[in-house]
Amino acid sequence: MTLVVAMGNPASGHADPTSISAELDNLPIKGRAPKTGYNRSQFGQAWTDDVWVPYGHNGCDTRNDILRQQLTDVEIKPGTNGCVVLSGILDDPYTGTAVEFQRGPNSSDAVQIDHVVALSDAWQTGAAELDDLTRRNFANDPTNLQATVGWVNQEKGDSDAASWLPPNRAYRCTFVSRIVEVKTAYRLWVTQAEHDAIARVLSTDCD
Repeated sequence: MTLVVAMGNPASGHADPTSISAELDNLPIKGRAPKTGYNRSQFGQAWTDDVWVPYGHNGCDTRNDILRQQLTDVEIKPGTNGCVVLSGILDDPYTGTAVEFQRGPNSSDAVQIDHVVALSDAWQTGAAELDDLTRRNFANDPTNLQATVGWVNQEKGDSDAASWLPPNRAYRCTFVSRIVEVKTAYRLWVTQAEHDAIARVLSTDCD
């Protein structure tokens, strides 16, 4: 069965910790499944437009969709049907800093797109059991995607909330809320360590 999820834009403010806590309590708690069989291609071609989530089938790749959505002062490359972002400013929620994006071979990586729930983590917590379309949707769902500075994306890697949280503590409530929302929508599970880490953030960092 194909699961088609349309979650909309990620919230910029704190979610209601009570409702998120209730969603967290409804997530299954299991150990990690083996990483056997995982590779990036299991989630489709990177940044494909062939998905049924917001911005899917709009003629633009997902990376540029997210840059247009999450950057300000955006300049679009002429002749690309309004798709390709040449430059802009990212107010990075992970670090609380402003970062300039300039498209180019030596500068584009200054701003990267993070999967809030990493693909490898998803694979080991239920996504291996999803069909191909649902995995493509997951990898391109705006609720699961956040533009951030390159070094932060590299530092986070495929960590879950038990081993990595944003340096900007003011964003941690929203960050873990997005994890819960994504894992709920795609019927994934959490490990006991991640469950406990998320619960701590909801109790200490949410106003």
